[in-house]
Amino acid sequence: MDELIREIERHNELYYLRDEPEVSDAEWDALLRELQELEAAHPELLRPDSPTQRLGASPPTGAFPTVEHRVPMLSLDNAMNEGEFLAFLERVQRLAEQDAPLEYVGEPKLDGAGVELIYRAGRLEVGSTRGDGRKGEDVTANLRQCPTIPLTLHCDTPPQRVSVRGEVVLPHKAFERLNRLRREAGLDPFVNPRNAAAGALRQLHNIDRARLRSLEFRAYALAEGKPQGVQSQWQVLETLRSWGFGVTEQCARCPDPAAALAYHQRMLAAREDFPIEVDGTVFKVNSLALQEKVGNLPRSPRWAIAVKFPPQQATTVVEAIEVNVGRTGALTPVAKLEPVFVGGVTVSNASLHNQDEVERKDVRVRDTVVVQRAGDVIPQVVKVVESKRPKGTRRWKMPAACPVCGSEVVRLEGEAVTRCPNLDCPAQLKNNLFHIARRGALDIEGLGEKLIDQLVEAGRIARISDLFALDRDALLGLERMGEKSATNLIEALERSKDTRFSRFLIALGIRHVGEGVAELLARHFGGDLDALMAAPKEVLERVEGVGPTIAESVVSFFADRRNRAEVERLRQQGLRWPRSEPTAAVSGPLAGKTLVLTGTLDGMTREEAKERIEAAGGRVTSSVSKKTHYVVAGAEPGSKLARAEKLEIPVLDEAGLLELLGA
Repeated sequence: MDELIREIERHNELYYLRDEPEVSDAEWDALLRELQELEAAHPELLRPDSPTQRLGASPPTGAFPTVEHRVPMLSLDNAMNEGEFLAFLERVQRLAEQDAPLEYVGEPKLDGAGVELIYRAGRLEVGSTRGDGRKGEDVTANLRQCPTIPLTLHCDTPPQRVSVRGEVVLPHKAFERLNRLRREAGLDPFVNPRNAAAGALRQLHNIDRARLRSLEFRAYALAEGKPQGVQSQWQVLETLRSWGFGVTEQCARCPDPAAALAYHQRMLAAREDFPIEVDGTVFKVNSLALQEKVGNLPRSPRWAIAVKFPPQQATTVVEAIEVNVGRTGALTPVAKLEPVFVGGVTVSNASLHNQDEVERKDVRVRDTVVVQRAGDVIPQVVKVVESKRPKGTRRWKMPAACPVCGSEVVRLEGEAVTRCPNLDCPAQLKNNLFHIARRGALDIEGLGEKLIDQLVEAGRIARISDLFALDRDALLGLERMGEKSATNLIEALERSKDTRFSRFLIALGIRHVGEGVAELLARHFGGDLDALMAAPKEVLERVEGVGPTIAESVVSFFADRRNRAEVERLRQQGLRWPRSEPTAAVSGPLAGKTLVLTGTLDGMTREEAKERIEAAGGRVTSSVSKKTHYVVAGAEPGSKLARAEKLEIPVLDEAGLLELLGA
């Protein structure tokens, strides 16, 4: 049994870490099956680190428990260019008070999901996500499925408690294989490896074990449990390797700034050849004693930095420009591209936003264009390569009629958006249904995009309220809809009827009424829908955080007799929410303050930041105005940052936001 375990783990290392498999999948399965039979015959000899114990991990039930990181999982500051990187090197040299150039360890910056693994007496006890850096989620059961995470440390006398930090990634080959299988099964492919990896860790139900077993863990830090004599980051990596962890092979010691810059250029040149997603390089002061001397900021270490690669760009051809109709009737031109691989995914569409944007860039059908994609950003057309423009191309114009229902489109003065005014437009209906089903609205499990398409195209739903009049017979005739699926959807629809007033308002799809505004209206009117529908514009404008534009939109929505009829029918079908007394603004350190979020935060998602701001009494809006008190800017901020600077509105980084929150 011991020999089989060693052999299976050796083959795991060859397959997952070295990409040098010696046996076929069938031969590997035979080894595992032989071990399972021996363990069944001799249960007293079952080892806790046996490969069979990965398969037996119990899936989590309910929500994931919270795990507190005893040593915070700090994020890294970014350098976007060589100048910012050199400024970092000079700053660290000064803080370290050293005359000789400092030695750094260069590591590829892996684009995956950060996790912490806690080993007690050498055995894996808890695996958790990074979360906000101080608290994460206990995803031990899912992490145990990852074959490159040792269940026990490969050392004779392990420290009593060890905290290993690293990244869970999904290699390109595994990503392509999983997407091929999903397409064959009629499922939507994963967008990119990072999302697929992070999503795998947070599976609560219907666990996708094939995806979990395709993940790889790459270790890069020891927060607790460093053996005596380990005095450098390089020795940390060597220790992790000796304990059985995968460590990225391309790590290197850089004796001076010139060597560090050369390392970054080598990694940049090789970015396309990496077997996993890499979006930059990380540099850490090699000496652990100097790391401690240089110290940490509240959210990031001073002794380390991530030097980001520039956004990946590619050249392709615009095959057509089509128009999508959104849930509010907005017409959005979309460039249909000759498929091109860029930024980790194959891109075949790029939003052109509106007519003004198309005219500004002068994008035409058959043009050769440069597209780019960075992280999760929607692919964008950077520019047209005019030297390659074919003769006879014409400037593109927005159609005069809605491409879905044929209604004459309108563009109001002062607005960049062209809209279809027909509320019964099937495209608007589909988007409204998808909007209603999402978690922030009525959270209807099982109501996905493909099912919505079928329901509308088959004539089962002609208006929103028809959704709650569906029965099993109406569903059973649809593709891939069996009795169990139909029953589950009917039950989900019934559950969704018990909601909150704010969620109901979100589900109505009123223009400019997102989650923040819906909460403000719900608190002000205490759940009284009739009072809200009867409120004139002047009353709505007195609600803290509601301006003239939002007030006008709410009044216009409820003034439309078709909308009021829909609202009444939804109430008759049983949608309900608890009533409460109208309340004043929430108290807290941000009471009465309006904030805008832009860019990517390191320690929390935008949704988490929004929840924390609102819990502190503040509100989050989507646009910057003179009424905005603060703009919180993360990595790669958009035009909102420039707008804030123009209006001289205070700009905070993530640490500044946490300070305001009292965290």
